[in-house]
Amino acid sequence: MSLVARYLEQQGLPTVIIGSALDIVQHCGVPRYLHVDFPLGNPCGKPFDRDMQRRIVTQGLTLLEQADTAGALEYSAESWGSDTWRDQYMEISDANREELKRKGEELRARRATRQPRDL
Repeated sequence: MSLVARYLEQQGLPTVIIGSALDIVQHCGVPRYLHVDFPLGNPCGKPFDRDMQRRIVTQGLTLLEQADTAGALEYSAESWGSDTWRDQYMEISDANREELKRKGEELRARRATRQPRDL
């Protein structure tokens, strides 16, 4: 997404990225970035929490409107509520090892049956 934002900016279309992967976005050098310290896949807030999502999107739009320097970075003040997700993020343990192995095998099997798309 970061590279798409850079391309769109080069074409004259202003962009703002709202995300949770600060290191990746900084490496790609996007023009405007709103960092939300949430689990990956949830940059606009908790599922079904419309008020939180609205605040985050509003902050992103405000950044888009007001940022006047390249590489503008802003941090969201929103909180996931509990940081327990950090302790469990990408954890592999005896409790989930077999499930993760099964899911990996299923994914590899699905990929093996895919046909290349006609271009």
